[in-house]
Formats: sequence, C-alpha cells, structure tokens
Amino acid sequence: MLNFAHQEHINTYYYHSRNLNLKQPHLAENLSTEVCVIGAGLCGLSTALELAEQGKQVIVLDGARIGYGASGRSGGQAINGFEDGIDEYIEQFGFEQAKSLWEMSLEAIDIIDERVQKYQIQCDWKKGYATLALNHRRMDDLIAIEKASRETFGYSYMQLWDKTQLQQHLGSDIYVGGLFDSNSGHLHPLNYCLGLAKACLELGVQIFEQSPVLDMQTQYNQVILTTDKAQVSAQHVVLATNAYIANLPKSIHHGTARKILPVESFIIATEPLDQSTADSLINNGMSVCDNNLLLDYYRLSADNRLLFGSDSSSNKDMVQVMRKNMLNVFPQLEQIKIDYGWGGPIDMTLNSQPYFGRIASNIYFAHGYSGHGIALTGLAGRIIAESILGDDHRLQVFEKLKISSVYGGKLIKKLALKIGIPYYKFLDKYF
Repeated sequence: MLNFAHQEHINTYYYHSRNLNLKQPHLAENLSTEVCVIGAGLCGLSTALELAEQGKQVIVLDGARIGYGASGRSGGQAINGFEDGIDEYIEQFGFEQAKSLWEMSLEAIDIIDERVQKYQIQCDWKKGYATLALNHRRMDDLIAIEKASRETFGYSYMQLWDKTQLQQHLGSDIYVGGLFDSNSGHLHPLNYCLGLAKACLELGVQIFEQSPVLDMQTQYNQVILTTDKAQVSAQHVVLATNAYIANLPKSIHHGTARKILPVESFIIATEPLDQSTADSLINNGMSVCDNNLLLDYYRLSADNRLLFGSDSSSNKDMVQVMRKNMLNVFPQLEQIKIDYGWGGPIDMTLNSQPYFGRIASNIYFAHGYSGHGIALTGLAGRIIAESILGDDHRLQVFEKLKISSVYGGKLIKKLALKIGIPYYKFLDKYF
C-alpha cells in the first residue's frame, strides 16, 4: 500500500524550484458543500476549478500536500492522444467515437494553454515534443502514427525526422529518427499544480491538506466523508487520487482500485548546464521520449538542467541506474553532477486506456492516465464538472472504455510488475 497520509513533499527538483507556498490547514470542523473532491492533484484541482468558475461551492481534501503525488513530480510532458493507438480505438468503438476521443485529447492540451494564460500560471509551459525510435522497427511505428493522425483525423502538427534531421536538434546519435509534434509540450508540473490551486482559492474553493479521508457513506441524498478530524457532507463527490486509490478504504473506492496498477517512475536532475552545453543536447526546447515499452524521457528545465527519467523500476540505486541510462543517450555528460533524484508511482491501466466513470449517480472518479496525466487530468476535470452540472454525454464516452481488473491485491500487482518488466525489456530488445 502506498503511504501518503500526513506526508510532506519529497526532495525533488520541482519542490525546490516551486514559485508558490500554499500550505493549507487540515480539516478541523464539520462542513457541508455542494461538491467535495478527494485529491489536490491536477485532476482534483481541475475539477474544482471548472466547478468554481460556474459558481459551485467546492471543498478539496488531500491526505498529504497539494501536488504531493505524480501531479507534482512527473516528467511534465503534455502529450496528444492516449497511450493506446488510434487503430485500437477505431476497432473498439468505430470511427466517430474514436474521433471524439482524439479531439478531446487535443482539447486537453488547449486547456493548459487557456489556464496558463487566464490565471497567469508561471510553470515554464513550452510547446514541442518528439518521440524517438531506437531502431527501424520502432521507426515504422512512428511512420504509421503520423500517417494515421494526418489521414484519419487531419492532424497536421507532426513532422517525421530522419536521423540527419533529428541530429539538427538533438545531440545524440543512438536514434534512427523521430516524430516531432509542435502542439504537444512540457511544463513544471508542481508549479502548474500550485497555479491551479491558487486559482481555485481565489474563486472560493476551500482546500484542506493533511486531511486523509477514512470513510465515505451515503445518507439520503448526501455523501458523508470522514477524515481523521472531522466530516464533510456533500451533494457530489469526486475521487481524484490516481495511483493512491488503493490506499483508500473500499468504502470509498468501491473496487475501482482493482483497475489501477501503480508503476514506479524515476527522474534525475543534473546540475545547471551552461547554455552552450544545454544547446548541444536539445537546441529547440522540445521534450523527448523514446517509443520503447520501457521508455526513457527527458527535457531541459528553465534553468538548463537535464531532467531524465524512466518508467522502469529496479531494486538498485535508481539515481545510478538513471545516470547510466542518461549517459547512454548523452555520453558527453560524463562529468556532469546529478543534483536530484526521486521516484513515485503513476497510475496505469492494463490496456493503458483512461478510467473515468461513476460509482453512483453522485460519486465520480477519474484515474488511469497511463503517462498522459499532465494533459488528460484537465480534460477529466472538465468532463466530470460537466456531468455534475447536468451534461454527462462526454463522460459516457469514457465509461464505454473496457478496463480490465487486476485481481489478487497488492501481492499480485507486485508480481505482475516483477514479471512484466523483464518481459518488456525482452520485447524492446528483440521485437
């Protein structure tokens, strides 16, 4: 079980470069509200903000701190689409519904643009994202993605780069080519999360930190949420705890935790690089990810640190593992120091499709972003807010996605990860 109750932020580059200090009180008295959101991460705050903009009374409860989980310590990439490919959605739902999902994924990026501008959120938001291939087999996958995106949905922001074109922007020779998307981008995730929280507070949202929810019961048309100090009575409840959903009692998650497989992700941050060194690595400000099953992702921060991460896990010293992976891409950084290293869980589903829905007519949830959470959390917040306000037609689209359960509890999930990681490494090497 992932412990988060009463925790403080861990030692990350993001925490030490945050530009707001928004510590909020714990819930100390019984309150009532129209909507109560569990989780002060990107999804929970996005939901609260959408509702507050429409005049709704909202309380947000978090067991730790604002942005404590992946919302405040992820790679920061905001990417179009979903982890699953376009063809899978068309095959499962038909063209029209797949097109609707694709357009909503683009709206998710637009939401970041809108909020950064509207609320003047200082989070180093920058466009430009490249997916790179380590061999020709993986390059064929990128060629297929570009063709499908352009021919099927008219998406014109992508450019295929061969090795020579890629090396005009990236100081590594291990890739055979890549797919650049000028519409996707990256940001400082904790500063974005804190910016959303500030906007919420200015609109009257009450946020209570260090207030873990221990029980949830329905009484007549109200939902009673019990923390370790007090209670909140709400007409509607939103579960936005993502990878930490299994930490909540079943009286709260009602079995939805069986759909989520927490996967550890690790990131290192180098010391600040001089401008010439930074430009020799990435000269166009893009964020980067390879398209292996166990992938590496990296980008430059606003102060020219290389942030380098991976979705694989290990029992070894992960800072050294990440440094080795980084030097495989950029051997010229051999003498560069690592200032920060941290890890934490992200919420995956078995088929990498997002898991949004309802436990009851007035209890909503959104989990399973599978690596696309920076953008999709904003979309999830908007869609759930729309449903609470009376229009659930977009939520119904996501409720039709078929998400498999992981049975057997924590031990089975750990075993699945131990088996899965070597298997994925094998696939990346030979297929």
